[in-house]
Amino acid sequence: MKGTIINAVAIVVGTGLGITLKKGIPERFKSTVIQGLSLAVMVIGLQMALQTENVLIVVLSLVFGGLTGELLKIEDMLTLMGTNIEKRLGGNGGNFTKAFVTASLIYCVGAMAIVGSIQDGISGDATTLYAKSLLDGVASVVFASTLGIGVAFSAIPVFLYQGSITVLAQYLQGFLTSDVIKEITATGGVLIIGISIKMMEIKEIKVGNLLPAVFYALILALAFQGVG
Repeated sequence: MKGTIINAVAIVVGTGLGITLKKGIPERFKSTVIQGLSLAVMVIGLQMALQTENVLIVVLSLVFGGLTGELLKIEDMLTLMGTNIEKRLGGNGGNFTKAFVTASLIYCVGAMAIVGSIQDGISGDATTLYAKSLLDGVASVVFASTLGIGVAFSAIPVFLYQGSITVLAQYLQGFLTSDVIKEITATGGVLIIGISIKMMEIKEIKVGNLLPAVFYALILALAFQGVG
């Protein structure tokens, strides 16, 4: 899990730099930067989503994942976690929780988080996660400069999420073919598109409640592979 550990550290360090820069950036610049990032996140999501070779897997994963997420109330759990951390730090209801939830979702859902964690678990090769750490560190500078310190604490769910995938991959390495990974990536891409829509405040989408879709994509891709 060395790749995941470094990833979490990079997020914290990047946030520190972003907080340092925050004071010198006017509000109108922050707003424009967030809009630009939202568009970039949407492009990344589209590229991932279009990798699917069986759209039925993506659709079913989103349906089952959404039902599971609503039952577990994952979005509420993330929000509550952010709110509790903010209270412990003496916050007063600013952007902390929004920063925490948004950054957590962006850093967890991406293809590099999934594929990199799988590679780390199967072969111990953390190269992809090292590259992700660099990207997340840079993104944290930008996000923290506009949203604040809450971005740093997204390192906690990133560590738990990627760490879980790494451990799980050690037991499933015989089943994780390139076709299976494609469907997992595509499903994650749809979630990233949802994040971008949420960031642009076009529509409030409970992306957190859709997170189980990634795991359903694994199960369904394996099932379809067996049928094939």
